[in-house]
Amino acid sequence: MGHCSCCAHGCASEKEVEVKIFIFQEYWKAGLSFILLISGIIMNALDFAFFHKEYVALAWYIVAYLPVGLPVLKEAWESMKEKDYFSEFTLMIVATIGAFYIGEYPEGVAVMLFYTIGELFQDKAVDKAKRNIGALLDIRPEKALVLRDNGLITESPKNVKVGEIIEIKSGERVPLDGVMLNEVAAFNTAALTGESVPRNIREGEEVLAGMIVTDKVIRIKVTRPFDKSALARILELVQNASERKAPAELFIRKFAR
Repeated sequence: MGHCSCCAHGCASEKEVEVKIFIFQEYWKAGLSFILLISGIIMNALDFAFFHKEYVALAWYIVAYLPVGLPVLKEAWESMKEKDYFSEFTLMIVATIGAFYIGEYPEGVAVMLFYTIGELFQDKAVDKAKRNIGALLDIRPEKALVLRDNGLITESPKNVKVGEIIEIKSGERVPLDGVMLNEVAAFNTAALTGESVPRNIREGEEVLAGMIVTDKVIRIKVTRPFDKSALARILELVQNASERKAPAELFIRKFAR
């Protein structure tokens, strides 16, 4: 027992270290750029003699710009290779180069820095939302009782074929979509619909994966494979939502071209 506890503690420590390393890799560039930007502004405000030389200030702010500017420049180049010339990355590069051209070096760095920080926060929020929603939705059972050779066999839902009959006991979650074979049974559908009131499903009606049988043992005839169940499709849509462009964004991109 102590060994398990020790292993769990060790695994938790390793995960914490990995999270810290990941955070450092994500934010060190923005942090370095911020420090250099603030240092440059302070030196200019305190009238440091060497910093008033044009080439010194330019070189300083270019160094401050590169940590956050190079990743965006890379993204802009990748977009251009796909003939997407007017992406947000391209606009950010043009805006910051314009600021440098007119001598507003701090503004050029600040614009790119704030853009990068905004992207980091957005990515973090999207990833967290996807993980949380995924954890809530990925509640598919790992086992299913399949009626084969006049007996019940425990099988992975992935290996259950369309047309086979599965049995679900009271209190268990339905692993696959199917058609009700019993006369009537009550189901908790909160995982799919959010409704707290049990729903009665009668013979011949559809039963969806994720529902919980509340009153009796039932049997259903499978109508969809594991990866095509209602719950699997919802999970896939949620996880891929951030990769899909909104109609307004697609219109703006077409208009920009």
